[in-house]
Amino acid sequence: MKKRSTERRLLHYAWQFKRGILLGIMCLIIATTLELAGPLIAKTVIDDHILGIEGNWHEVEEIHDKNTVSFRDTYYKREDRLTDNDQSLDVNTLLQIGRDYYFIQDDVPLNGKRTVDDGLLTIETADGNVTFEAERISLSEVYGFFKPEQRPILLLLGLYMVLLVIAGFFQFYQTFILQKASNQIVKKMRNDIFAHTQRIPIDYYVDQPAGKIVARITNDTEAIRDLYERVLSIVVTSMIYMTGIFVALFILDAKLAAWCLLLIPLILVWMRVYKYFGSKYNKVIRSTISEINGNINEAIQGMPIIQAFRKEKKTKEDFEVLNERHFTYQRKLVKLSALTSFNLVTVFRNLAFVGFIWYFGSFSLDPGSIISIGMLYAFVDYLTRLFEPVNDIVNQLPLIEQARVAGGRVFELMDLDGEVVENKPVNRYQGNIKFDHVSFAYKEDEYVLKDLSLEVKAGETAAFVGHTGSGKSSIMNLLFRFYDPQKGKITIDGFDTEEWSRQQVRSHMGIVLQDPFLFSGTIVTNVTMNDPSISRETAIKALKTVGADRFIERLPKKYDEKVTEGGSTFSLGERQLISFARALAFDPAILILDEATANIDTETESIIQHALEVLKQGRTTLVIAHRLSTIQQADTIFVLEHGKIIEQGNHEKLIAEKGTYYQMYQMQQGSSQQKAV
Repeated sequence: MKKRSTERRLLHYAWQFKRGILLGIMCLIIATTLELAGPLIAKTVIDDHILGIEGNWHEVEEIHDKNTVSFRDTYYKREDRLTDNDQSLDVNTLLQIGRDYYFIQDDVPLNGKRTVDDGLLTIETADGNVTFEAERISLSEVYGFFKPEQRPILLLLGLYMVLLVIAGFFQFYQTFILQKASNQIVKKMRNDIFAHTQRIPIDYYVDQPAGKIVARITNDTEAIRDLYERVLSIVVTSMIYMTGIFVALFILDAKLAAWCLLLIPLILVWMRVYKYFGSKYNKVIRSTISEINGNINEAIQGMPIIQAFRKEKKTKEDFEVLNERHFTYQRKLVKLSALTSFNLVTVFRNLAFVGFIWYFGSFSLDPGSIISIGMLYAFVDYLTRLFEPVNDIVNQLPLIEQARVAGGRVFELMDLDGEVVENKPVNRYQGNIKFDHVSFAYKEDEYVLKDLSLEVKAGETAAFVGHTGSGKSSIMNLLFRFYDPQKGKITIDGFDTEEWSRQQVRSHMGIVLQDPFLFSGTIVTNVTMNDPSISRETAIKALKTVGADRFIERLPKKYDEKVTEGGSTFSLGERQLISFARALAFDPAILILDEATANIDTETESIIQHALEVLKQGRTTLVIAHRLSTIQQADTIFVLEHGKIIEQGNHEKLIAEKGTYYQMYQMQQGSSQQKAV
């Protein structure tokens, strides 16, 4: 099945919250429409009211409304405001030449080049020159012609202010709604990817540094959050804003607006070019950030070893290699943006204004043509506004590419085959374990278990011993279903473990590892693992049963003592006791001890051995041990070598056979006696 592109998958996530996004876009459209009404209102104020007094004025008998002007004991009314009740007695013309206004008692052409000399007005038209007697009037007399325009101008300005207030209201809600939707998208994405990491088989984590996975869940999703929270809002705003401007430009002048449409393919071409180079650079940058996180994580965890072996300089050099690579490609990306983003928009703007000047300047060569100042103002305003969203879109290209590459890395992790988490309860099993001709390999054809068969009865204790690489831990990994065998089958109480989900198999198992891991929280929460079915009293009882109360009671907060990451404030023995209590509190039917006492001192080992006697009651226990002294009471001991069982039986039987187990025991006894000496 062909995988969807990163862009489509990012859109799919956004579409899950389409209600909020569409509502935000609706608010944005309304806010943009109201805001873009400004230049049209300004054009109306300039052309119809401020400059509108220039033109034909009809003499009327009396005042019928507020649009009638009194001038030298005679009433006049603008030609465009005559009504059926008005009777025109004569036509006069008011013209502005330079800073002065002239009153002409005649119907004068309004188009053409005007000059005045000693009371004579000459107008150069396409049909020739015409001359009229013109009388210059004073500013106080001109004000009378402006008086009817005051109220409409104030109303229009008031209307514009109201529109801006309403636009501000919708602008606030579009910002709030879109950012809310953006955070919801990223919240879901992070939940999905984190949940998926728990479904991915355990073998994926063997070869992957933790820092790289963390970077995908945090850094990469943060880059995607910028896409939804900032880029989506800005790009959608810019596109709607540009659409509104183009609509207004077509209303003013369709021909010039059509020329301005050339900006769109130019922007699209540039986006393709930027995508090509920006994608290459961002892939290296995002990958390097993951490596840096992995490097830092490893250095912090291994800091005692680094300092003990004086490898600070080498560690610093390894980090500097990654940091230098990140710096180099980040610089390339910045250079790509710096060379083009601002400069590109500036070039486009200058070209548009050159075309604008040429287009409208050509009208001045035609005596019969005239362009209103309001039209010029509106066009200049809209052109200036047009390049604001263009600049915004171009400036978002780095973030778009960064988010696209980050999205690809996130979806790459999410595309890894995961398994369905099935927590449907299964009845507590008795703990009869059987391996039937099981063969298993971590890598193809490199089998670590070879045709292995064994059986452990419910309630018994079985121990597994052997040299490193003999397959002891692999048996536990298969039983716990961290992995599945390539051949053979494993059954519990006769049920094939592969017929259950991994969670169901583990639901009645407990495990204690050689290197116990504690989580941030308290001692009690590390025992309960925040499972509501395990009470505080149960956790404390488990801790006391394994003997952990001996050191816990000396702590300031006792069972509520804070535990830092990994439990580094506790000794290895103390951490092991807490992990024992954790296993006991969950009351497993099968208990696995993976070399749980290998690194424990003799005093703590005696405490654990005592706790084990209690812990083993009523459950099947499987023990991996290097110290043979800890497993002498086991019901069955399996001796492994190269993935096969070469000896099995209880301690006395294996000693009597004087085979591999006997030799291992004698070597450890000799070592113990030498230490004692």
